[in-house]
Amino acid sequence: MNKKAVVVFSGGQDSTTCLFWALKHFDEVEAVTFQYGQRHIAELECAKEICQTLKVRHHELDMTLLNQLAPNALTRDDIEITEDDEGLPSTFVPGRNLLFLSFAGVLAKQIGAKHLITGVSETDFSGYPDCRDVFMKSLNVTLNLSMDDTFVIHTPLMWLDKSEVWGLSDQLDAFEFVKMHTLTCYNGIKGSGCGECPACKLRQRGLEQYEEKKKAGAE
Repeated sequence: MNKKAVVVFSGGQDSTTCLFWALKHFDEVEAVTFQYGQRHIAELECAKEICQTLKVRHHELDMTLLNQLAPNALTRDDIEITEDDEGLPSTFVPGRNLLFLSFAGVLAKQIGAKHLITGVSETDFSGYPDCRDVFMKSLNVTLNLSMDDTFVIHTPLMWLDKSEVWGLSDQLDAFEFVKMHTLTCYNGIKGSGCGECPACKLRQRGLEQYEEKKKAGAE
């Protein structure tokens, strides 16, 4: 049975938790990070540093064409980061997960891996259509048909909210590592971040909820 996996990796809380999850479940793990014109080069540096620390082979692929096709708040300083109830957030990048996982699949084919891991979640997915379980299942079928292969896309966070993601990192003995060394912040600040952007607020709220549940369970 093939036990080699590729993790789609950004250096953030979710993908780092998935990296630890993959290291527990697979014999060989490699990570792939996509450069698509992110606001902060710090994200790429963070991903590289984490992989070096964990001794995981790291691939970085140039996807800057995505920024040309779909300028958005994650790649452009002149587009405000907004999250409201009207339509998709300004941080949505059309086609991002479709392209990332397709290229991750091509990489997996080249290195002999059958498993792809991504940190998408339908519970805290901010309205992104390409984070839905139905999309991931559809893409899995498409990848297999396109390359006449048998890849499996794993989404270990799909049904977890942020507090449960913190809980999973704790179960994997990675809680402090994820807390200190990952970069989730839209403003490029590691760890607890700026505390003001939507990503930091979601991360911090989940952390507080998890710590409260853990404390209650210990009493």
